[in-house]
Amino acid sequence: MLSLQSCSDFLEQEPGTQTSIDELLKNKTGVLQALTGLYSEVDGNVRPEIYSVYADLQGGNIKFTPIATGSLKGQITTPSLIEQAYSFNDVAISSNYKSFYDSSYDIINQANLILEYTPDLTDATIEEKNQIQAQALAIRAYTHFLLSLVYGQDYKYTADASHLGVVYSTESIKSGIQYPIRKTMAETYDLIIADLKNAIDNYSGTTVLAGPEYSFFNQKNTKALLARVYLQKGDWANAYEVANDVITNSGVVLTSKESLISEWVKPDLPISEILLEFTPRKDGEGNVSSSMSQTFGYTTDVSFQKYAASNDLIDLYENTDLRKQLFLVKPLFTLVNGVQTYVDYSFTRKYQDNAGYVAFRLSEMYLIRAEAALETNRADLAMADINIIRARANASLLTNTANLKENIFLERRKELCFEGFLFFDIARMHKDVSRNDGCMATVCSLTYPSLKFVLPIPTFNTNLNPNLQQNDSY
Repeated sequence: MLSLQSCSDFLEQEPGTQTSIDELLKNKTGVLQALTGLYSEVDGNVRPEIYSVYADLQGGNIKFTPIATGSLKGQITTPSLIEQAYSFNDVAISSNYKSFYDSSYDIINQANLILEYTPDLTDATIEEKNQIQAQALAIRAYTHFLLSLVYGQDYKYTADASHLGVVYSTESIKSGIQYPIRKTMAETYDLIIADLKNAIDNYSGTTVLAGPEYSFFNQKNTKALLARVYLQKGDWANAYEVANDVITNSGVVLTSKESLISEWVKPDLPISEILLEFTPRKDGEGNVSSSMSQTFGYTTDVSFQKYAASNDLIDLYENTDLRKQLFLVKPLFTLVNGVQTYVDYSFTRKYQDNAGYVAFRLSEMYLIRAEAALETNRADLAMADINIIRARANASLLTNTANLKENIFLERRKELCFEGFLFFDIARMHKDVSRNDGCMATVCSLTYPSLKFVLPIPTFNTNLNPNLQQNDSY
């Protein structure tokens, strides 16, 4: 129950004083305050390294940088925050990802509270209430979707998706303590899709929160999420239709070849093709307290973060590929077999300065449309979409449709690196994990299928809810 009062932006006004839920959410001002706080909670769940490195780290796009200063200078160690999960050996009782699991359901609970109180507002218009509810529905669906990726096997792990998904919560715990069971993955996706369709139908276009449109859920980026869900499900016809809708009707266009690099490296604003970015909040003096650079940033040769690109990723790019310029290559003091030397490390330029968390951008929609076209026997359309992305990057164009599925996988890996896709793509395509450059895990490869493609439900939660079934092998 304490999760109801955990967010300072939501219910707690100052230390030691809490505003009751009924009091806070009785009018539009309170509900909008709650919705603003909810976005901060979502950002605080996906932007820190626990989640933001997960898919790229597990899939092989990331290696670790050496310690910059002090007596251990030059040594490379596995960050303790992710050490167990990195070796595919997370432990339920001390899970590296307990905070992600707990925060996710806290977010869902807060979204449910907003959904429960908004219809009764007397000082908001119907359009405002619809807009608030649409955003809360999108956040609820998005958070359940992320949980399903981390804690459930891919949709086609079983032929009918009858394997375990996640607990899908549609009521706040204010309604009473419940002990729900996990839905099947088929049921989980049905509920995610229903929430997203409901949200899309409810958006009124009314502005309810101050800030740039791309920093909140809206109809076009909710459609982008729906396209991603259909892709993950393998519902190719709907994936194609919705991705095509976003490409054709969103009003967002691909960043040009000429401005690709400059758009990514802007210090404050996101790339122009952004559909949704969880934007860092600034204080009254314009300072940002936290951003993606705290995970991937490089400042000087003695001030840099723990995560750099592996050569497994870097070696995929052709020398002419502009995306190869999206890496800062820096020689850092490193101990190699006890010998002091300098080794080049590649830091992504996507997340320097005040970078926010990129949730959705238009390039992904082209790659979804390409894969969906291939899976519906339209290889020529698939190749055309891949070539749009490759031409923009100044990479060589595909000239035939041989090995197109592998080309799509590799193009997604290159284009969407550090945006949270690789490991989930590997699972979705039933491929094996193969990590080489810089791998320090006790297990560097994983053959599909494996029970270790998912994390354990934290023991605290399975103890709390006797109906919450643990993942096999944990």
